[in-house]
Amino acid sequence: MRLGDVARVVARARAGKRLVLANGCFDLLHVGHIRYLEAARRAGDLLVVAVNDDESARRLKGNGRPILPASERLRLVKAIAAVDVAFLFEGDDLREVLAALRPDVHAKGTDYTEETVPERGTTRAVGGVTRIVGDPKAHSSTDLIERILRAGPAGSAP
Repeated sequence: MRLGDVARVVARARAGKRLVLANGCFDLLHVGHIRYLEAARRAGDLLVVAVNDDESARRLKGNGRPILPASERLRLVKAIAAVDVAFLFEGDDLREVLAALRPDVHAKGTDYTEETVPERGTTRAVGGVTRIVGDPKAHSSTDLIERILRAGPAGSAP
């Protein structure tokens, strides 16, 4: 679904509701992702999640990433009960998405502060606020991948 299509779907679904936008790569979904999205949902009435496409995830996370292709990461995010709408986006930041969707809240995880969110000025310009949500950053896909690699092949000795 293209951004214009997403904007039309969101505009119809929004109808007087407080719109929250969250985003991320969601490569190897873990409990920290779930807690982030559940907390984002509590910040409003309608949670829309922008999932990085494969190219932007690779630029953000490095070679060999993402582990899961965009279509699978998107399907996993859509399956989370807290999520109302999810879509793939291109690019390294959300400025275009923020301008198109005009959320009331842009929710970011606790690996940020409100001052370090790159798009906070755009969020403010479209009439929204930036909120840091979720539990402390004690989980990461990168750490999970490293644990799996250290464990070695199934059935091998530690």
